[in-house]
Amino acid sequence: MRNITADEARELLHYEPETGVFTRRVKTSSRAKAGSAAGTVNGRGYLRIRLTAKQYLAHRLAWLIMTGEFPPEQIDHINGVITDNRWCNLRSVTRQENNRNRAVRRDSASGIMGVRKHRPTGPWVARITVDGRRINLGYFKDLADAIAARKLAEAKHGYHEKSGRRSHD
Repeated sequence: MRNITADEARELLHYEPETGVFTRRVKTSSRAKAGSAAGTVNGRGYLRIRLTAKQYLAHRLAWLIMTGEFPPEQIDHINGVITDNRWCNLRSVTRQENNRNRAVRRDSASGIMGVRKHRPTGPWVARITVDGRRINLGYFKDLADAIAARKLAEAKHGYHEKSGRRSHD
């Protein structure tokens, strides 16, 4: 089954770039009426919209409607809120770039991505992954020094400024 075109998407949906909200322009089923909000949240938390018997992620449809084509790779939600489909919050990225704008895990002991306690000896260890390679940035007695090393490496390797944020930030 082929993907929907930009013109077809624009005929079926209205996308409001300022709010990221999609509404249906035409009735497509008994539940999908013209003027109703389009989409449901899937199991991963993304908004998905069914059009012409196929489901699409809303952020990819926003890109299609605004640019006339699907993104070549991935779409990053800059602020990390995956339901925030405002145009200003979306950017086309490679998988590697998208991974450089991730939130820190909720179970992180340090609260900082790439910084953890080295259990056997006690110091903090800082790491970063670049081009699929894990780079050890060193072992540190003080958490602040480990964090500083990680932040310096993030800047050096082009990580997004919001990388490592807490998921609710």
